[in-house]
Amino acid sequence: MVQIAKKETLHPYITKDEKICQGTPIIAGTRIRVIDIVIEYEKLGYTPDEIVNAHPHLSLAQVHDALSYYYENRKEMDEKMAQDEKFIKLLKEQFPSRLYL
Repeated sequence: MVQIAKKETLHPYITKDEKICQGTPIIAGTRIRVIDIVIEYEKLGYTPDEIVNAHPHLSLAQVHDALSYYYENRKEMDEKMAQDEKFIKLLKEQFPSRLYL
């Protein structure tokens, strides 16, 4: 049986800081979470170029690094997104919009 060692990839544009977004991975120098980029790419169907157009302070390299980080840490990131979705649902139940009353 041949074992292939998993090579750890460096992500120069991604950082974690407990003081920013509760330690969620972000694009360095911003408060944009990797999860936010993933949602725009995966759920909203934006291309990396469209994401850069929506966030002109980001570079294409930063967006691609965020997506690469996500795919390398998909399980952990998907769990975080599921937690966030549960929290949002709870808030919506506790504080319904007055627009729909």
